[in-house]
Amino acid sequence: MAGVNETKTALVTGANKGIGFAIAQGLGAIGFTVAVGARDDVRREEAVEKLRAAGVEAFGVALDVTSDESAAAAAATIERASGRLDVLVNNAGIGGPTDGDVQDPTKLDLGVVRAVLDTNVFGAVRVTNAVLPLLRRADSPRIVTMSSNMGSLALRTGPIMAAYAPSKSMLNSITVQYARRLADTNVIVNACCPGYVATDFTGFASPRTPEQGAAIAIRLATLPDDGPRGGFFDDEGVVAW
Repeated sequence: MAGVNETKTALVTGANKGIGFAIAQGLGAIGFTVAVGARDDVRREEAVEKLRAAGVEAFGVALDVTSDESAAAAAATIERASGRLDVLVNNAGIGGPTDGDVQDPTKLDLGVVRAVLDTNVFGAVRVTNAVLPLLRRADSPRIVTMSSNMGSLALRTGPIMAAYAPSKSMLNSITVQYARRLADTNVIVNACCPGYVATDFTGFASPRTPEQGAAIAIRLATLPDDGPRGGFFDDEGVVAW
């Protein structure tokens, strides 16, 4: 098939809405074929149709990041479709419930912590390791982890959320571990903070658009081969953490 190997492919997890969809749209606009990773079949196909209507080459990938089997099946789907993967954006994430005191550290519901870690941290590891063999086939593979400055030990931003914020601290740390492990390869790994964006995640309580939030992820996904590794960035540059 002509074009299969020439076109770069990007997998964006949690790409059916919000920042994930905006990242998919932005990468598609600069020529990537986008694998739309999402759990919900209906929402995933709706997102694919919206992207295609906007002129983006896109296909759906059933993906539940909390499942080893699903991550392996997603990698197999991408291998059949593209033969390799050029960009992985680990965007899927949850905030966890905030009602009552479930994320108050003094009354912390450890079940909530486990659930948040399973998606935000373990999910990123599951998917990364499942698709790493496909990334290694690419000329300039990039891994982008969507983090948050709420995970910064230096900045201490946002409300007290003792499940969500530490999950992002750990996500930053695991990003550094990947960057160290892959330092002598062409796989470049970084994390980023999209900022406080108007999505259903934030109750749309921000003037910042998903497209603005997606910009830093798209920049890291298209870094040159001498680009930074193991960093944490937002629109302004390096984030202290």
